[in-house]
Amino acid sequence: MADTLVVRSYAKNVDHAPRKVALVASLVRGRSVADAIVILNHTPKRTALAVRKAIESAAANAVNNHGFDGKTLTIATLSVTTGTRLKRFKPASRGRALPFQKKTSNILVEVTGELKAKKAPAKAAEAPAKEVTAPAEAPKAAAKKPAAKPAKKEEKK
Repeated sequence: MADTLVVRSYAKNVDHAPRKVALVASLVRGRSVADAIVILNHTPKRTALAVRKAIESAAANAVNNHGFDGKTLTIATLSVTTGTRLKRFKPASRGRALPFQKKTSNILVEVTGELKAKKAPAKAAEAPAKEVTAPAEAPKAAAKKPAAKPAKKEEKK
């Protein structure tokens, strides 16, 4: 197993062209997660929101699912690849149709950092366990009987 743990997050089929998303991704590649979020909040590009959401998702996965310290997280990998393309047609003059493609992107974010320090066990767990004695025939709770179903009415023939 590798020395450093990496947590991944994918944002698939983001409705922005990969070339435009890659431009914004290059601004924050290799930075700490906190710095990247601040930069993306002040970036006047529409694709900054999609990149920020992917980074925040990776950070949340690292903290909540894998026990990383949120303050030490850095972006190890931030790659943008092409997603599926939707083929569409635009109406043109004289009854023609001009084809075009709606491009989508896939964003991969890998985050690395330090694990949180594990807390020492509670004092109650360290204390010697007391011997448990069986209680003397505790009165059992009366079992509740299910309510009787009302009798079905006979149909008239």
